Amino acid sequence: MKPALLLVDLQEDYLRSPSLEPSRGALVERAAALLAGCRRRGVPVVHVRTTVYRDDDHRMEHWKRLGRWRCVAGTPGHAAPAALAPRDGEPVVDKTAFSPFLGGRLDEVLGGLGADLLVVAGVHLHACVRATALDAYQRGFTVWVADDAVGSDDALHAAVTRRYLAERAVEVLPVDAVLAALDGGPRATGFVHLAPADVERPLWRVPVAGPDEVARATAAARAARPAWSAATPAARAALLRRLATLLGRDAAALAAQLALEVGKPIAQGRDEVGRGTALLEAAARRADEALEAPCGPGSRRRRVPVGTIALVTPWNNPLAIPLGKLAPALLYGNAVVWKPAPAGTGIARRVMELLAEAGCPAGLVSLVSGDARTAEAVMADPGVDAVALTGGAAAGRAAQALCARRHVPLQAELGGNNAAIVWSDAADLAGAARLVAEGAFGFAGQRCTANRRVIVEAGCHDRFVDLLRDATAALVLGDPADEATQVGPVISLAARARIAAAIERAAPAASFVVTPHGDAVPPGGAYVAPTIVGCDDAAHEIVQEETFGPVLVVERAADFDHALRLCNGVRHGLVAALFSAAPERRARFLAEAQAGILKLDAATAGADVEAPFGGWKASGVGPPEHGDSNREFYTRTQAVYG
Repeated sequence: MKPALLLVDLQEDYLRSPSLEPSRGALVERAAALLAGCRRRGVPVVHVRTTVYRDDDHRMEHWKRLGRWRCVAGTPGHAAPAALAPRDGEPVVDKTAFSPFLGGRLDEVLGGLGADLLVVAGVHLHACVRATALDAYQRGFTVWVADDAVGSDDALHAAVTRRYLAERAVEVLPVDAVLAALDGGPRATGFVHLAPADVERPLWRVPVAGPDEVARATAAARAARPAWSAATPAARAALLRRLATLLGRDAAALAAQLALEVGKPIAQGRDEVGRGTALLEAAARRADEALEAPCGPGSRRRRVPVGTIALVTPWNNPLAIPLGKLAPALLYGNAVVWKPAPAGTGIARRVMELLAEAGCPAGLVSLVSGDARTAEAVMADPGVDAVALTGGAAAGRAAQALCARRHVPLQAELGGNNAAIVWSDAADLAGAARLVAEGAFGFAGQRCTANRRVIVEAGCHDRFVDLLRDATAALVLGDPADEATQVGPVISLAARARIAAAIERAAPAASFVVTPHGDAVPPGGAYVAPTIVGCDDAAHEIVQEETFGPVLVVERAADFDHALRLCNGVRHGLVAALFSAAPERRARFLAEAQAGILKLDAATAGADVEAPFGGWKASGVGPPEHGDSNREFYTRTQAVYG
């Protein structure tokens, strides 16, 4: 094949949109990596851009109706970022509508290049990228869309588009896979997982389950469900208690496995095993709940199992998060099809072994492994009656689109950009600094509840930053298998590179960047030194985006109104915390903080197994997890008359 790279509309007027997903910085970084990789390989590059002229108005009609002027020739918004600018000899195709094929100029360019394979990156996925890919496909080109080098300001529409294109012979591949495929490597051989603390050590290869395997897993779960639903709640709870006993028996081995496979410090791994056990026991205690009650004369209501539940779970808490979903699903009489994240596959397989040892009926919990496409296949399977998911924004958008199309319930926890507000009247400012540091950097910040931001009153800002630096330096960074370690590696080299790039992009706008441990990190692993970034630009990417790594952003608040605006000024809303002794501030915080979980005099990290766990805004879809909420999601209500 003769490839060519099309960069579509990577222009500042589009990239500066506050609703762009992924963020400008992340998108430009990935597109630049793709561009550099193609140039090194001698792949021709074609730059496609929207070009509008004030004196010759050929804007699209909806732009005219909206009075919208973007990408006007000669303006800064018309240009691409420096990292994506055309080089001499690289053709540029101007357009005024969605598809660059209109007018024939792109056909001429590609014909001259002799290209038959087009790699497409750019914005917007739901509009111009989609039109480009479909028109190219219609013309007989093989089309690859670079999945992490495309963005959109309509993320749900983009999720629908991504699946739509993939179903029509357009391959959707991440940049690294595109570059490997251009070198002649295979594109779908599975996922090789490396030990985070020793990246020279491969642990396993995760095969990617296709639609047939997903269908078999779903069929097995559905076949096992009637007998399980007919069992008594007490019998179902007994299985959960037996599984909890087995977890306790194997706690040390499971903690060691977590340390090896996901880099979780071993003491924190034991905590996760304990949390998983507590979640099983909490669900089992609800076996005596009344699921049927009278409503009025001649009518009653009852709660019945939903059916077959798809569980899509992450790698960062690969034991506790799945058990927190699995336990209520089984207690209330459902069957399960479970798709873990690739890096969580080893723990998932061990849980399946323990389930079998506990006496779980064959097929009732069916495990499928693979990537994001496998997860989508599970959620889209007609045998699935509801979806429970923990993941990132992209996974959440895909789940929303699939569940809406099939009219099935969705419970999704989608991360958090969590803030703690620290005021000068806090009972113990040094203690607050210690708790925030532990909440930010424990397990290298790879928790959805991690303290991502700390908003500090201006009057105590400098003192608190000094305390925070000292508290962070006191944390032990090292081998996750060491009992003393509090901060281990991040999950992969790719994660390390992503986090490092985010810090680098933040540096020019930062008032300070501090790494209390210095630049020295343990050799051989995917380590990132805990980093504290001061940033008073509330719109900056480092403030607005969840880094999901050992990065803590410090924001300065002029007054409490300002602090609350900063706290609420991101799209996430999972956890917020306040350190203040003033009753009036505590009352205002509880009344105005926009998050599903609020904490007083505590870091944002951590949660109780009986309390509702769910986020507001972009942090959650559907009902929260745990406690009473489990019954609301894993059963459905019927009214019975007579």
